[in-house]
Amino acid sequence: MSRLVKLSLLVIFSLVIILTAAIAATGTVPAPSVKDKCPVCGMLVAKFPNWMATAKFKDGATYYFDGPKDLFSYYLDTSRFTPGRSQSDIIALTVKEYYSLGMIDPRKAYFVTGSDVNGPMGHELIPFATQKDAASFKADHNGKRIIRFQDITRQLIKSLN
Repeated sequence: MSRLVKLSLLVIFSLVIILTAAIAATGTVPAPSVKDKCPVCGMLVAKFPNWMATAKFKDGATYYFDGPKDLFSYYLDTSRFTPGRSQSDIIALTVKEYYSLGMIDPRKAYFVTGSDVNGPMGHELIPFATQKDAASFKADHNGKRIIRFQDITRQLIKSLN
C-alpha cells in the first residue's frame, strides 16, 4: 500500500473514532415507550415528547419525566419516588431544550421560571442551552428569573405546583 493510501485510511479511522465519541458524549436517550409513566405524577410521558426529561442509573435503568419540574422533584427526593434507589446512583440527567428540542444536561442549562408558557403539569422550569436564549425567552414570555441547576430547590419546585 502506498504511503498516501495508508495516511488516508488513518485519517478516516481517526475521524470515525472522533465522531463515535462525539455521538456517545451527547448521551442519546431512547424515546420512552407508550407505557412509560413519570414516577412523580404518573402521566404517560410519550404523550408529551417536547417536555421529556430523563434520569439514567448506573444499572442502566432510565426513568422518564413529563417535564423538568418533575425531574427535579425526583432528583431532589429520589428514594421517596423509587424506594431502593438513591440520587448517588444517577449517572446522567437530561432535559429537552425549549427551542431546539434537543436533549441537554440540566447541570449546564439555564432555566426560566414564572413565564406564561406552561408544561403538561402547569407552571414549569423552561430549559435553555444558552443564557442568551433564556434571556430572550424571559423577555418574550414574561419570565420572572433565570436560574441554574444549583438554584433549584424543593421549595422552588413546590412554588411551581
